[in-house]
Amino acid sequence: MKKSQSLFIASALALLFGCGGGNEAGGGAKMTPSGGAGAPAKTVVNEDAQKDFNDALDTFAGHDKNNDWNDDTCTATAKQFQAAASKNGKFPEALYNAGLAYQRCGDDKDAKAQFQNALQQEPKFHYARAELALYQYKADGNEDAAIGALQQSVLDAQFQNVPALVNLAMFQMQRDSSAAGDRCKDDMECAKLNLQRALAIDDAYMPAFNQLALYYFQLAKKRAGSVRLSGKSRGRSVTTNAALGKRADVQQLELAALVCSQAIRKNANYAPIHNTAGLIQNELGQVNSAVAEFKTAAGLDPKFFEANMNYAAVNLSFRGFEQAQGAYDKALAIAGHSNDYDAHLGRALALRGQINDSNYDAQVGAVQAELDQCKKIDGSRPDAFYNEGILTQEYKAKSGGNKDATIKALNQAKSIFQNFAQLAAGKPEYDGAVKRAKERMQDIDDTIQFLNIPDAAPEPGQAPPSGGAPPAGAAPAAPAPAAGH
Repeated sequence: MKKSQSLFIASALALLFGCGGGNEAGGGAKMTPSGGAGAPAKTVVNEDAQKDFNDALDTFAGHDKNNDWNDDTCTATAKQFQAAASKNGKFPEALYNAGLAYQRCGDDKDAKAQFQNALQQEPKFHYARAELALYQYKADGNEDAAIGALQQSVLDAQFQNVPALVNLAMFQMQRDSSAAGDRCKDDMECAKLNLQRALAIDDAYMPAFNQLALYYFQLAKKRAGSVRLSGKSRGRSVTTNAALGKRADVQQLELAALVCSQAIRKNANYAPIHNTAGLIQNELGQVNSAVAEFKTAAGLDPKFFEANMNYAAVNLSFRGFEQAQGAYDKALAIAGHSNDYDAHLGRALALRGQINDSNYDAQVGAVQAELDQCKKIDGSRPDAFYNEGILTQEYKAKSGGNKDATIKALNQAKSIFQNFAQLAAGKPEYDGAVKRAKERMQDIDDTIQFLNIPDAAPEPGQAPPSGGAPPAGAAPAAPAPAAGH
């Protein structure tokens, strides 16, 4: 799935966006009606239907080669396959390919309908069943159901449906449970076995290479204490505070890097493998190599959301704020991602890093607008509140010019940090940020106490109280590092 792993996205958290098999893995299995490409049986096709089907296949392949799909070409190509199907009493292959044509332009409603029609004509038509399993997961997020449907597809295909094997492995890795399978003791072992089966059938299938690299990457990260998020955020892992001092298993990372290297030699134009290589290089501490890989992935596929997010996040981690902002802008412009929480949060941090005397008011306002958007998207997530607290304490409280305005802003910051701590309660991945928020609240109390001392001036030879702040009219402090403060 070209969805679902970024780095250092919030001041207290680090998220990773990866690319598994998913819809992409299952979306390219065009089939002939004569039992090819894993067809469940030899469909008897009359001459006219066969000719229309072959013409439609040529059209489909031409659009893929020229990368010129649009709503009109998708619909026209789908109708070619449907016309072929109408000339034969039973023609699930044609209906399936019509679904693929609709899918090329994101017309999921019509694509799903064609896959359902194909499965209705042939209940063991495993390619259609596999696609429908992905659509069902997109609707309900039920991993167990998706794994069950994909396992049935694999069995119906007698283990010859390569995309289904890869997607099954992806969901098994995502669930990562102790559930045993045939010749495997748990989800991770089953996932590896299914990926090996896929590559044994087709050793040039790039989604299988990509998922295998992610398999070794996930094994390496598990040793570092990663915590998976639930629900729609599955596929993203949060590095806990306790895990920050640990290093992922280098041997597993090197295996992942080797898989990426082999895959890139086979096909250097496959964007997801470069994104995965970037994740691995970053974990190995090769930041420059990671940046290069993410940039390559985004260049090969400008609509690759995760690659843009990762390129932005790595730049953000070493204060490349302008580059990060540009990449977040591109990510948010990709269809279907305009309301992505992490992208808006990252953009807020990139904007905050560019605050200076000449743009102060406008830039602070822009940062606040991004944080407000995050809270509209998901008001239960703590991240935006933590960063709003920093913005209020570090910037808004120092832009007033009078003591009362500064104290008012500092109290607002304290209230925001309190809200953050309440939302973060019981979530171990936020423990470090909660600790820092409490330290900031104490600093705020000390600062207000200092400001309320008459004339706020120490006696000659006496130092100001610990944790005190400069006078309200002083220049604003430098922005906190994006990866934590």
